[in-house]
Amino acid sequence: GQLRTKSIDLLNLTPETDVNELLSDIRAAEPLITSSCAEQVKVLICRLQEKVGQKDDRKFYLFRTLQAHILPLTNVAFNKSGSSFITGSYDRTCKIWDTASGEELHTLEGHRNVVYAIAFNNPYGDKVATGSFDKTCKLWSAETGKCFYTFRGHTAEIVCLAFNPQSTLVATGSMDTTAKLWDVESGKEVSTLAGHFAEIISLSFNTMGDHLVTGSFDHTAILWDVSSGSKVHILTGHRGEISCVQFNWDCSLIVTASLDKTCKVWDTDSGQCLATLLGHNDEVLDVCFNSTGQLIATASSHCRSIPIHREHVCVEDIMVTLYLKPSHIMHHKGIHNTFFFLHE
Repeated sequence: GQLRTKSIDLLNLTPETDVNELLSDIRAAEPLITSSCAEQVKVLICRLQEKVGQKDDRKFYLFRTLQAHILPLTNVAFNKSGSSFITGSYDRTCKIWDTASGEELHTLEGHRNVVYAIAFNNPYGDKVATGSFDKTCKLWSAETGKCFYTFRGHTAEIVCLAFNPQSTLVATGSMDTTAKLWDVESGKEVSTLAGHFAEIISLSFNTMGDHLVTGSFDHTAILWDVSSGSKVHILTGHRGEISCVQFNWDCSLIVTASLDKTCKVWDTDSGQCLATLLGHNDEVLDVCFNSTGQLIATASSHCRSIPIHREHVCVEDIMVTLYLKPSHIMHHKGIHNTFFFLHE
C-alpha cells in the first residue's frame, strides 16, 4: 500500500486542553485520521500534554567529545529524532555519526573544497545535502552514504542551503548573489532566484514549502514564490549586511538578523516591518523563533550575550540576557571536535 503522512501542529496544547474536543477538531480537519487510528492519536496527544505540564528543571552535562575531522569544522546538524548528526569540515568531507554511540557511520567524500553548508531532509532524515566552496551541492543517502546527484550551476561558493519540508526541493545560496532550487527526485535545476546585489548567506523555507526567504550582504531580504521563482516582497530597512533569516512556525512572520546590530520582524503578507529589536552593541549573527513563535532569541559577538525577546506587533521587550563566559566561546575556525551536552 501507499504510505501517507501528515504533520499536525499542536502549538496551543496546554495541560488544561480538553483532549477529546481537540481530537474531534483534528479529525474534522484531517481525513487521514480514521476511527481505527483515533485512539492511538489520542494516546499520543495525552503523552504530549503530560510532557507540556512537566516542570522544566533540566540540567545539561557534557556527554561525549568526538575527534571528528583532521581540519576545523564548519557546521553540524541533527536529524529530526536526534539519533544521527552530520559534520562539515575544511577537510572537504561531511561525516554522518550515530549520536548514542559516537560511531562514525559514513564519510561523504567528493567535494574539492571546504564543505560549508550541510542539512538533513528533516523530518524524514534519509538524505543529506552538502554545499561547498567548490561551487557545487551534493545530495547523499544518509543510510548508505551514496551520492545521488551533484548540483552544478553556481559560479561562486555555496554558503547556505535547505531542504523544503516536503523534501522535494533543495535551495542553495551562493556568493554569486543567486539562490537556486533543485529537484531532489531528478537532480535537475528548477529555477534561479536572481535579485540580490551581493552574497546570499542565509535562506529558509516556510512550513508549507511554498515560499523561500533569502538574506544578503546587500542589506535586504527577499521573499520568493517557490512555484514561479518570482519575488513576493523585498524587505528593506537594515543598514548592514543580513546574517540570518527565519520564518516563525505559522509562516506569518519573518525575522532578520543584521550586522547593523539589530533584528527586524516582518509581516509575511504585506512585507512591512513590524518591529526592530534593539539591545546589542555589535553585529547580530544569529536569530531564531521558539516553537510557538512568541519568543525570539538573538546572538551577537559583542559581549557573548543572547537576548531573548517577546514577540509583539508593536512592542519588543528584552526578557532576559544570557551571558556566556569567554572560555565557553570558540570560533568555528578553531574547532576540530564535536561536543555533546545532554540533559538530566
